[in-house]
Amino acid sequence: MVVLAASVLSKSGKVLVSRQFVDMTRIRIEGLLAAFPKLVGTGKQHTYVETENVRYVYHPIEALYLLLVTNKQSNILEDLETLRLLSKLVPEYCYSLDEEGICKTAFELIFAFDEVICLGHKENVTVAQVKQYCEMESHEEKLHKLVLQSKINETKDVMKRKASEIDKSKIDKNRGDKGGILSMGSGRIETSFSEMSISSSASGFGGGSGMGVTTDADSFSTKSKGRQPSSATAPPKGLGMQLGKSQKTNQFLESLKAEGELIVEDVQPRAGQSRVATPAPTDPITLTAEEKLNVTLKRDGGISNFDVQGTLSLQILNQEDAHIQVQIETGGNPGILFKTHPNMSKELFANGNILGLKDPNRPFPTGPAGDAAGVGLLKWRMQSADESMVPLTINCWPSVSGNETYVSIEYEASVMFDLRNVVISVPLPALREAPNVRQIDGEWRYDSRNSILEWSIVLIDNSNRSGSMEFVVPPADSSAFFPISVCFSAANLYSDLKVANIIPLKGGGAPPKFSQRTNLITENYEVARTIDIRNGNKKL
Repeated sequence: MVVLAASVLSKSGKVLVSRQFVDMTRIRIEGLLAAFPKLVGTGKQHTYVETENVRYVYHPIEALYLLLVTNKQSNILEDLETLRLLSKLVPEYCYSLDEEGICKTAFELIFAFDEVICLGHKENVTVAQVKQYCEMESHEEKLHKLVLQSKINETKDVMKRKASEIDKSKIDKNRGDKGGILSMGSGRIETSFSEMSISSSASGFGGGSGMGVTTDADSFSTKSKGRQPSSATAPPKGLGMQLGKSQKTNQFLESLKAEGELIVEDVQPRAGQSRVATPAPTDPITLTAEEKLNVTLKRDGGISNFDVQGTLSLQILNQEDAHIQVQIETGGNPGILFKTHPNMSKELFANGNILGLKDPNRPFPTGPAGDAAGVGLLKWRMQSADESMVPLTINCWPSVSGNETYVSIEYEASVMFDLRNVVISVPLPALREAPNVRQIDGEWRYDSRNSILEWSIVLIDNSNRSGSMEFVVPPADSSAFFPISVCFSAANLYSDLKVANIIPLKGGGAPPKFSQRTNLITENYEVARTIDIRNGNKKL
């Protein structure tokens, strides 16, 4: 008995998992598995098919086939026993018996197959033994990890003790240096120093407080007759009369002073910078109109999907400005369908494009400036099959020449919008190194982890409505460079919606100040992986 391979296939013949147990080329095993769907029959629970060289023993499992490829000299009874054992193992490792479940647990199935079949021969094992072998739990390994972790924790404790000892020795050395410098003065200096220390300690601050240190330094610098004080004894300005500092903080500052003055002085501007407040918003009312673009372009030209969804949101900071109505102007595009919020008055909007609550005595919700979402007032949607409405078209031309694939990509932008922060992401086949970019209008970046080439253009306006990029990669199928995804933003809208006026309902004064923001962004914008063949259309 020799089992050549054990495989799991879909009913359509797609190979999901295959494990070979003898030496054979990839072309041979692919040919054997490709021939199986043409030979398979129906209506049998356990079936086999023989060809001139091999025998196929298979077992249907829901929408899948569990297949053994053996030589013709193999014992069919032993093959069926092996197939029966494998059919019990597959449900043990796959949470669902479909393509997704098999692909997600492919390696677990391969390991289990290896425990059942070795060099083409069946091992005398059960399902429970296979699961135990694949788990590979070891008491010695767990014990080793516990010992290793205890050593790591012990090393961390020793490191902390050593660090505290080093800090303590630095502080002691700093105090000794300070005492030696002070003792170099005259007797009159020492007397005044001791008197100042005693008087400051009697006042209740203690010899180690900020007042004591400042007084001692002042007396020393006054009576040293122009002698430059040492950096270890000259505290920085601003430390006097600072109450509430802990002893640990003072020790840390003393250790820093021992290394130089500039270390302490650098701390001051950082504290000032951290207190810089965020500027408050200037406009009490903000209206944000945003449109999200969903476009799917065909690889060979044309549009598969074009959908624009827009929202108008309101943000009010102060409660006194909440009793208002918003008058808007639309671009008059008949293809755009507007829909107001359920709390909005439909009559006001239908008669005068005014957005107001059904109850005029009810105020709009208010919130802080951090509430970027605001309150939704209006939604609209537009769908079209007109290719001229597309703001950016992408054309990709892969061509194989020798041992290289030349890929030329070009974009053409509509004059309707100035596009900002444009990023065109092109998927690539698995590469060992970055692609060779020979020409580009803009900048590029290669994401090796996801195998994606990103083409970036900061701004597309009248100066660069079209551009191109060309790069070279090893030989690859043309479908490997699709789908191409695009993201960008623009300041204009398809709806051309504008806020004309804010109408106050209370107070009778001038309308409050407001600001309007417009933004067009892409939600899903891509060039699909589509092949259009007139005789038998096919989509990938």
